[in-house]
Amino acid sequence: MEYVYFLANASLTLRVVEYLHGMPQLPVRLMTVIHQIDGWVIKIKTYSPLTPQQDGDFRAFMNELGIPYEPAIRLQMALWSLETGQSPIEVMRRYQVAVVSHGTPDRSDIEAFRQQFTRGLGYCPETLA
Repeated sequence: MEYVYFLANASLTLRVVEYLHGMPQLPVRLMTVIHQIDGWVIKIKTYSPLTPQQDGDFRAFMNELGIPYEPAIRLQMALWSLETGQSPIEVMRRYQVAVVSHGTPDRSDIEAFRQQFTRGLGYCPETLA
């Protein structure tokens, strides 16, 4: 199963990572995090289908933080390219997207991106809060 959501800021994205780390019964295969000017797109893919209860609980959690998202074709192609093994740098160049993290849900990738981006701008935009 896969879930694609749009989140408003980095704090919400980090809450998803923490949730996934706290729920070892969820068979998460990979999580992709992409930063856009107006927010964050995350894609979570599982090894196997969730039970109806797990699916409902996970969707309820995600719907509290963000909204289900249908990416535009360029972003769909970027997500697909990452899943087929292309390097994040290659995908960023080809599709002009900011791939923050791909693979195991990782808080440190998101934190590092937020710090570098904020340092470069000299202030913290709302999406990085």
